[in-house]
Amino acid sequence: MIRYNLSCDKGHGFEGWFSSSNDFDGQVERGLIACPTCGSASVSKQLMVPAVATARKKEARQALVMDQAQKETIARLRELVKSIRENAEDVGERFPEEARKIHYGEAEQRGLIGKATADEAVALLEEGIEIAPLPVLPDDTN
Repeated sequence: MIRYNLSCDKGHGFEGWFSSSNDFDGQVERGLIACPTCGSASVSKQLMVPAVATARKKEARQALVMDQAQKETIARLRELVKSIRENAEDVGERFPEEARKIHYGEAEQRGLIGKATADEAVALLEEGIEIAPLPVLPDDTN
């Protein structure tokens, strides 16, 4: 895995982890990387200091290994996400529209899952519409 320091065209800094430099380039080309602060998809790598192996870094890597309690917690989260998906209607890109219809009484109450941009999610929250992202768990992406 490669960690890059990134920034958007508005100057917000954040980091991202990628399997390779090509992986980063491909995700940028497809518009899959966005600034977590403003949602801008105009993202670039920043200068970084090369990584040097030290005893402290080795200890930090060992701290990343999950213990049994963490594994059990992730298993419970995985079951919760599975239950939510099984008991909700997946409306895809129509999520903001459908959530508003339910909130304003224009559609029946029901559980929804779908997709929203960062700006759409902020707008929904500002309108008082309760939403939450479903977590992406370790085995979901590895």
